[in-house]
This record gives sequence, structure tokens and C-alpha cells, in this order.
Amino acid sequence: MKVVKFGGSSLASGNNVDKALNIIKSDPDRKIIVVSAPGKRNAADIKVTDLLITYAYTSLRSNNYDNIANKIFKRYELIAQYFDLPEKELAEIKRLLFALPKLDYPNADYRMATFKAHGERLNAMLTAKILQHQGIKARFLEPKDVGLIVTGTPNNAEVNPETYINLKRIQLQTDERIIFPGFYGITPSGHIATFSRGGSDITGAILARGFNVDLYENFTDVDAIFSANPSIIDHPKPIKKMTYQEMRELSYAGFSVFHDEALIPAIQGEIPVNVKNTNAPEKPGTLIVPEDNFVPQRTITGIAGGKNFAALYLRKYMLNKGSGFTLKLMEIFNKHHVSYEHMPSGIDDLTIIFKKDALSDQLIDVICNEIQTSLNPDQMQWIDDYAITMVVGEGMKDKLTLCASILYPLGKKNISIQMINQGASQISIMIGTRRQDEEAVIKTIYDNFNA
Repeated sequence: MKVVKFGGSSLASGNNVDKALNIIKSDPDRKIIVVSAPGKRNAADIKVTDLLITYAYTSLRSNNYDNIANKIFKRYELIAQYFDLPEKELAEIKRLLFALPKLDYPNADYRMATFKAHGERLNAMLTAKILQHQGIKARFLEPKDVGLIVTGTPNNAEVNPETYINLKRIQLQTDERIIFPGFYGITPSGHIATFSRGGSDITGAILARGFNVDLYENFTDVDAIFSANPSIIDHPKPIKKMTYQEMRELSYAGFSVFHDEALIPAIQGEIPVNVKNTNAPEKPGTLIVPEDNFVPQRTITGIAGGKNFAALYLRKYMLNKGSGFTLKLMEIFNKHHVSYEHMPSGIDDLTIIFKKDALSDQLIDVICNEIQTSLNPDQMQWIDDYAITMVVGEGMKDKLTLCASILYPLGKKNISIQMINQGASQISIMIGTRRQDEEAVIKTIYDNFNA
């Protein structure tokens, strides 16, 4: 049995949905289908999720929200018309969509989560109706039906372990397809809460683990996961097979195919993941597997970079002899709910690396002021111009000269290295540079190892 997830670009129009349905029908093992909200049909289009966010804000400001609601409904209506689905089949979808502003919500965050989640919820309902119209036995199920329980915050939920107990109780008939909305779950009190960015991938992984399937197929709009960003490297090599940990490391730094949290349920359940192209389902794509018995074919599997980083450099003489400095630093971060990414250190100094999207200018100033007052560092510098490149590969283990092989070509190009850090797993090397050098770093490393 397989769980199959389709992204928003794969479900943006009737023609795209038709391709997805043909994929589903071509393999009887594709039993559990996770759908995203309809994405962009072209570069100038707007995702349904973004329209729903506008709908949420518009309906707060005034009662004149019919235009935006009708615009959203039209997206579903056009898909239904492509399949000659009778208009009466859309009545429940329209009712649920137009009822959103009238529901009671615990607070504004739950309200926004509920609006956003309906992109997936309504699309799953529609997909099930289309399959039924075509004579395929399909059942729409959603989180409240199966007990997909989440905790956390309304727009950044986390799956509760109770979910996996609940999923084991769900009886699936041998001749039916289950159509399930991605992106959200139900809180213990019965409210909708959404996962973070890439939430439908997370839903697919949860169901794959919960139903203990043989394979989780993730259909998107690329043939495979590539060894580097195609917008930086011309025709990078596709990755045929990689490990969970390799994917996690690369996703963290910038690979956009998977959210870096999305694989965790599949990892916990040891479910292989196959990333494939909806437009070319016959191609093998990329298979992501457990580390056990994995034999790497290359030293470096992939290179990824991200420019959305910043760093705080601190110098305190005799730092290595003192105690409590790092603890006080962590207490300041905890007080302001700020998480850091990495903290490489020396005998007198350390650098704390952050993701920029978690910080505002005001928060940066507040944190720096508190550090100066309570820790009195000998030097403190905020580095806003920061990028991180991750070089990842199971084949990197025990390669004694690898760092030299990576850094020497960069030095020849006068690229200044701000930080280098090899992970404890030995399958990744992190390189910190100025943002303007990030693409040159990726090109240089890629060319050196693929010559």
C-alpha cells in the first residue's frame, strides 16, 4: 500500500488534476491520497491558500466579502466543470466556504488557521467527488474523522503521538481510495490548526507512518531532487537515491522540494519516500531511504545554500576558562523566544547563527542591548550579511582530505570563509560566507566534484 501526496502545482487546474487522477488509477496500491490546495496555474496567478488569507482579512474588516469568496469558489468550480461534475455536487463546498466568516473562533490565530486549511479541505472533498463521478470508489476522510490530533500553536502545529494510535483503528476497504486533505490537524478541543510551511508533506508522512505503508510517493513539478539548485547550476545531476539524513541536511539549507520537518514521521516509521513528477510519472524520481545498508555512489550527494541567515559574533577573553557565559546567553534567547541555528566557538569567541525570518530589527537591538549589559563582552558584532552553504553526502564519512578539497578551490577564488563546521554525523560540512559569495561557493564546489 502507498500514500500518495500531490502538491498545489499538481492540482492547480482541471488538466493538472486529470493527470493526478490518472496516476492514482494506474496503480491499485495507491490507496491513500493527500491533496494540497490548488496552486498557481501560471506565473501571474494566485494560490488558493493566499486567496483564503485575503478572504480572512477582508471578512474581518467588512461584511462585503462576496467577491473574494466567489473568486475562491470559482477555482473549484472550474476544476469540477472540467470533469462535467454536476453543479449540485458543489453545494456543500460552497456552503462551507461562505460560512467561514460566520463561525466562532477562540482567537484570531485559530480563525486564520481555519481559513487557510479550507484550501486543502475543499480540494479533498472535490477530488473524492470527481473520482466517485468517474465510477471509482473514493472516500473523503479528514483529520477529525481519523483522529489526527495536533498540539502547539494554531499556525505551527505538531502531531500528537495519540494520532498514530488512532490511525491504527481506521479500517480501509480493499477496493477504495481514501482522499485526505493535507496541511492541518485537529486540536484536543476540536479546533483546526495548521502545520507550518510545507504542511501537506507533513500530513503525507504522518499517514505513511500511521498506516505503515510500503512507500510514500510525493508528486511535485520536478523530475527528481537535483544535486544543486538548477537556477545556479546548469543541468545539475539528479539524485537517484539518498538517505533521510541527507535530505534533512539539504532541506534545512535551502532545498525547496521538502520542508526540513516534513520527513520526520516517515523517518520514525522507516517509510521510503519517492519524489516524482506529476507531469512525467514514468520517471524514477528520487528515492529517500533509511541509512541502514545504504551504499553511497558519490562522495557528495548535494550542495544547498541559503541567504536568509545572520550572525552575532561575541568575544570574551578567557571564555574557555569561565562558566555561565553560554547559559546566560541562552537565557536571553529563551526570554525572547528566539532559537539559534548554530554556535561554533573558540577559546575567546563564539558566533551564534540565526535564521533571519525569525528576527526583527527591534528584537535584534533588544537582544544585543541585554547581552552587552549582562555579559559585557569584549567585542560584539551583528553580521547581517551572512549565507550558509551545506555540502552533504553519506560518502563524505572518513574522507580525511575532504575539507581541503572543498576549501582550496574557494581560496583560489578569494572567497572569504566566515565559518566552517563539520557535523557530528560526518555527512555534512557547513560553510558560512557573505551573501554575495553564496552562488560562487556552490558553483565552485559543484564544478570541482563533478569535473
